[in-house]
Amino acid sequence: MADIQALQTGRRGAALLGREIRTEVVRKSIHIVIGIVPTLSAWNRGATLALLAGGIAFYAYCELLRLDGYEIPLISRVTSAAARRRDAGRFVLGPVTLGFGALLALLLFPEPAASLAIYALAFGDGISSLAGRLFGSIRIPFTGGKSLEGSLACFTAVLLASWSVTRRPLMSVAVAAFATVVEAVPSKDLDNLLLPVAVGAFAHFLF
Repeated sequence: MADIQALQTGRRGAALLGREIRTEVVRKSIHIVIGIVPTLSAWNRGATLALLAGGIAFYAYCELLRLDGYEIPLISRVTSAAARRRDAGRFVLGPVTLGFGALLALLLFPEPAASLAIYALAFGDGISSLAGRLFGSIRIPFTGGKSLEGSLACFTAVLLASWSVTRRPLMSVAVAAFATVVEAVPSKDLDNLLLPVAVGAFAHFLF
């Protein structure tokens, strides 16, 4: 009997972990998509700012409708798939702060700092969370459960993005290291704002 209960508990735990991983994949896929913003901004900065602002407003409207019981095609399904357990029955704030983070980076910083800030948000935060969820085993103290594996993934992603933009190795290492430290701060829902603003300011100081 005890063996059966242990087996059932293990299956429930595996199912829960699988759902959490699927949720994180959806969430961080949205993060990675924001990495297209610097390319759009290079084409037309004004249109990109308008697109971000309009997207934030449209998502917020759809999310309010969802909470009132209205099903918005595609948007509501994606929001539900990206919602963590702590978001149940609440306004899912992540896409709003994600859009605002990219918007602030464009408004506050010139190039290349703006692009580096957005890439840190898109790839550093996005890839680190996925790597931490899938492979994380060494927890970093005082970070709210973040892992060494996730931080290494963040450093690598931001390093490659910085190098692709600047072609300056030492500066790229500095930006990647700073982004990794900021990403490890247990800021919860504010990380989408803290990371691009902090990295943008640091990169602007360097460049």
